[in-house]
Amino acid sequence: MAGSRSLDGRVALVTGGASGLGRATCVALAGAGAHVVVADIDAAGSERTAQLVGEAGGKADVVALDVTDDAGRRAVVAQLFEQHGDAFDVLVNVAGIDRPGYVTDIDLADYQRVQAVNCEGPLFLTSEFMKRVQHLPEGRTADVVHIVSLSAVTSGSGAIAYNGSKAGFLNATRCIQRELREKATRADDGTERPFPCRVQAVIPAAMDTPMMEQWGIPPHLMMPPSAVAEMVRYLITLHPSAFVPEMQIVPRLEPNFPR
Repeated sequence: MAGSRSLDGRVALVTGGASGLGRATCVALAGAGAHVVVADIDAAGSERTAQLVGEAGGKADVVALDVTDDAGRRAVVAQLFEQHGDAFDVLVNVAGIDRPGYVTDIDLADYQRVQAVNCEGPLFLTSEFMKRVQHLPEGRTADVVHIVSLSAVTSGSGAIAYNGSKAGFLNATRCIQRELREKATRADDGTERPFPCRVQAVIPAAMDTPMMEQWGIPPHLMMPPSAVAEMVRYLITLHPSAFVPEMQIVPRLEPNFPR
């Protein structure tokens, strides 16, 4: 693609990589040349993802990571920078969970867990990552992609925890994007240098993944996760001068698209 940026030689940490969109993202990025690091609490699933990447000719490592564990987040980021240096410049926050419940019966522990995995965890993992890449040399740009959800901008019954967490994550992403614009540095000749990291958001509707099985959505109303993974790859390989704050992607027959 003319004007695109190669993934060759770049190291990408993908959370939630043991299944669903996380697995599809690992495969897509590795297929484009990245060395992917599959992060999840599901060790067997992560190993299977790494196996699939290897079978397709790509490179993958596996790390155990609970995105709600602050010490674990810090340790993984430190480990990857120690191993790969500035080549570790891609983070994709995919990990997410859902706990159905109506306002009259939602369980507090379930609600808090969903918030921790879907919003707090990726927010603080991004923070830890950006503390490192802020020192990248001039001309380098790191990439963070946040997987949000169309549930962040629509509302539905029985999904208060999930919808609320994704709405919070989307607004947190917008706050980060604004802060990065404000952190542009001005050179002596008057030109501005952007902060050496861009944070972009993918907002997908229903995908045919294990998490969606509980909702009983017909397959023809869902996308394959590989379709969304290709959008993640596209954003990361976009020319460094460009930036897509938010990208919505829905099935062609999506009934809840906010028109």
